[in-house]
Amino acid sequence: MDEQKPHYRKYTEEFKLEALELLKSSGKSAGQIERDLGITPGLLVKWRDRYQVIAHGEDQAHLEASDIEAARREIKQLRRRLAEVEEEREILKKTINIFSRKSA
Repeated sequence: MDEQKPHYRKYTEEFKLEALELLKSSGKSAGQIERDLGITPGLLVKWRDRYQVIAHGEDQAHLEASDIEAARREIKQLRRRLAEVEEEREILKKTINIFSRKSA
């Protein structure tokens, strides 16, 4: 039994930039642009929400995480760190309990 992992297409940053520019300037709906480009329905809206286009001069631009996406990543990272710290605290509590019983 050979389990197959889902195959996800990778899109270049340039492709995403062009697609987002089409969404911004073409007057077409996101669904129409997705059909025209042959991308998964809903993907263009996800890109719009996930990225912000940062322009460097007239011909240069790149994608960065949107403020909301950056905040989501930070929250995820902080939750992981909080879980680690809580686990460490529980271990220390148990250790202190063990050593305080031995000395009593």
